[in-house]
Amino acid sequence: MSKPEPDFISDQPFLQDVLNLALEKKADGLIVLDVRGISAMTDYFVICHGDSEPQVKAIADNIRKGTTHKPRHIEGYQNQNWILIDYFDVVIHIFKNEVRNYYSIERLWADAPLQEVKDEGN
Repeated sequence: MSKPEPDFISDQPFLQDVLNLALEKKADGLIVLDVRGISAMTDYFVICHGDSEPQVKAIADNIRKGTTHKPRHIEGYQNQNWILIDYFDVVIHIFKNEVRNYYSIERLWADAPLQEVKDEGN
């Protein structure tokens, strides 16, 4: 029997908002890594991808405009292959699919609890 995935999302309203906003723009491969106790820079990494540069930008824009929180830092917005949005406790990585496969940053945090997020509407 496999171990159930830890639920560290349900008690994090901002994290839930970010995930819903990403799903609104059809983000694929959406996962959350709980890096509390592993990383001093943030508590959670949200990682997802889109199939095209316009979709990557749309996901990033929907998250930025859909929350009242102001990000500390944004990188890669002009390039649109890998956009990073830093909200202090939550760092969001939005990749173009090929770029995500190339860097595979999930492997760097393999010790962190991981939760996959699926669109319940599909």
